[in-house]
Amino acid sequence: MTQLVLHAEEWTASPPSVAYSLFGAGDEAGWLFGAVCDRVEPGAAVRMAVHLSGSGAEPVEILGRIAAARPHAYLDIVHDQPWRGRIKLRFEAANGGTRVRLIAELDQPGLEWLMRRRGFPTSRNASSHPRLGLLTSKSGPGSLFATSIDNAAMLALEEINAEGGIHGSPVELIVGDDATDPQTGVMEARRLVQAGCRTILVAATSATYTAVAEALSDAPVLLVQPVMNEGGRGDRLRLQLGERPGDQLAAAVKPLMRMEGVRRWFLAGDDYCWPRTTHGLARQLLPRYCARVVGEKFASLGTRDFAPIIESIQKSGADIVLSTFVGADAVAFERQCYAMGLRDQCITLAPALEESTLTYIGDEAARGLYSVSGYFQGLQTEGNASLLKRYRAQFGPWAPPLSTLSESVFEAVHIWWQAARKAEDSERIAAAMRHGEFQLPRGTVTLSEDRLRQQLHLTKATGTELYPALG
Repeated sequence: MTQLVLHAEEWTASPPSVAYSLFGAGDEAGWLFGAVCDRVEPGAAVRMAVHLSGSGAEPVEILGRIAAARPHAYLDIVHDQPWRGRIKLRFEAANGGTRVRLIAELDQPGLEWLMRRRGFPTSRNASSHPRLGLLTSKSGPGSLFATSIDNAAMLALEEINAEGGIHGSPVELIVGDDATDPQTGVMEARRLVQAGCRTILVAATSATYTAVAEALSDAPVLLVQPVMNEGGRGDRLRLQLGERPGDQLAAAVKPLMRMEGVRRWFLAGDDYCWPRTTHGLARQLLPRYCARVVGEKFASLGTRDFAPIIESIQKSGADIVLSTFVGADAVAFERQCYAMGLRDQCITLAPALEESTLTYIGDEAARGLYSVSGYFQGLQTEGNASLLKRYRAQFGPWAPPLSTLSESVFEAVHIWWQAARKAEDSERIAAAMRHGEFQLPRGTVTLSEDRLRQQLHLTKATGTELYPALG
């Protein structure tokens, strides 16, 4: 396998002991590479923005965990986004300050990702094996949960290939990165089709799914959206699984209001179709429980300064926020809510909140956060216990947690495989996937047309994990 090493270097006027102690404080503290980390110890989650040689003008956002540390001397960070590798940071006294050297390992998938990022075409050789496409967000605001999505898809593929694949032929996984941008998603989806994928799992925002569905309207390609979505785009080659916002709100609003004694809602989220649909449904549902909406704000994907929205929430008198921010936007929003004291006024219901996002929100800022989904990592089922054991055995202790977004991809691969073993073309596979009852790690689910019937769980964040909010 191709292995390259990329380098970056920055200098600070502080001595090595100070430079090391400030690691993770972010740009505001002037730390190099924009690193954000709540604690400097093995296992801690890290985000970094690094200008790597050959990476182009924009920095590469690295998501990983500290694997090894020696105070004032070095840090080793293992990461899975946007490729799998290891970052080595070395702190050396130089010129009256500290030179921080960064060495990054780059494997073949990482090289291909970097080439596409710089506009160079990449392609896979033709294969006699069936190929399954996975379109996710390995960069951009949605990248926080893409690692576990990748892992879940790979684990599912290994399991079905161990069972003989399709007609004795192993299935190959081809991954695309939409960069949390619909038009990039369209280009990547077309690349997956050219690579021979006749089914693509779109584990990205609904904005990307909608754009890809329209762009491939004439192609004989099955698109499956396994993650939570607002529905509405189903046809013979379009299958939307995952939680629906109307179901999530119906399962969470009444018990949460009763438990916390709240009734004044502020709606805040990213400006695209899923948050807007969710807010519309909330406006219909809340009056039934004598609640009222006291404000609403949207922000574009990729926003990092949420102070104006938080100030609006504070002035509105809200005691609960319906947050429909996703990924890195949710992290920035929740950390700023905590920093600006909003937790003393409001709790938050965030339907898209899951364990990978919680990891980067951090223990303190997670206080007062609730979610609602069909799966959470601590779900007490026999199937989930087995899945978690296999997941950790395969990907190790530093792999990101499974969540409803990644576990749904694992399940979708298995549901697709059961249909693909019996049907030849995309339309027959889609038809076979539309009906049935399945025993999955999240429990028993029923597929009827393009709806997944499942039990939904109201959960509360405790540290960086989700636990049942009800008894």
